[in-house]
Amino acid sequence: MTLPQTMKAIEITRAGGPEVLKPTQRPVPQPGAAQVLIKVAHAGINRHDCGQRARGFGPKDATDIPGLEVSGEIAALGAGVSGWKQGDRVCALVNGGGYAEYCVANEPVTMAIPDKFDLKLAAGLPETLFTAWLNVFMIGGLKRGEWLLVHGGSSGVGTIAIQLGRLEGAKVIATVGNSAKADVCERLGATAINYKEQDFVERVKELTEGHGVDVILDMVGGVYAQRNLDALAMDGRLVHLAGTRGGDFTVPLSSIMAKRARVTGSGLRSSELSLKAEIVRQVKQRVWAHLGTQVTPIIDSVMPLDKAADAHARMESSVHIGKILLQVSG
Repeated sequence: MTLPQTMKAIEITRAGGPEVLKPTQRPVPQPGAAQVLIKVAHAGINRHDCGQRARGFGPKDATDIPGLEVSGEIAALGAGVSGWKQGDRVCALVNGGGYAEYCVANEPVTMAIPDKFDLKLAAGLPETLFTAWLNVFMIGGLKRGEWLLVHGGSSGVGTIAIQLGRLEGAKVIATVGNSAKADVCERLGATAINYKEQDFVERVKELTEGHGVDVILDMVGGVYAQRNLDALAMDGRLVHLAGTRGGDFTVPLSSIMAKRARVTGSGLRSSELSLKAEIVRQVKQRVWAHLGTQVTPIIDSVMPLDKAADAHARMESSVHIGKILLQVSG
């Protein structure tokens, strides 16, 4: 495969709203040792991308080209890579750079796409699937027969978390903001609670017959701190992904002690490569065979690469259900 010298990409021109995302031309990156170069078919949109754009490209970011998950074909191999060949269909978790025609990925977090699984759907897997698996199972320790509460159940991560919970034999409850989102969560196997119409703590207690939920996956943050603890079962685990409605967790210590609760959280992008590789190992073992049957990304919309600003605006409006993707090629 002959590679071009330049590629189309989307750059963060400065800190600001979606309008600061602009098309640009960049040199095609070269894979280093233990890396592969992917010709990108689709890229996933994530909240983290919006956060990076809002604060502007900084020293902690790997690149001013956002994008943490891609699907496509192997275009070139770095030194020491032996498990892949050009043309292999893959999806990968990347450290930025996904909004581009070509993107470098580390070999340990690059995964082969099953033959009958669509490239478009595969772009909605890496960030969401890794995040859900890490937080619900590796950190939250959800077990068969336990109760899982997913806040933001209709989001990309939320819809995957529901499916993973059901796959592993858990009972799942999801909070949503309208009937359309409730319908999607119910179809995936969760009991939906419209938090605008019902108190989710009271409803959780009804559904669990007073037991409470064993694991909460929270993307809301501080404003739910006390209510989350009220909804937890004894020895429950509260795992935070974000603080979209408050970054401070302020509750009386007695509230945590009374439930013997474990309150924690994680940031996937900043995690070490070895942890990400372990996530890959586990999802390949437990989830990969069920792709397209019991686990399938819910796709909200697909927009062309040069409409990345529109994709970010839709993400931040919270009207979407499931994943928003960019079509890059193909």
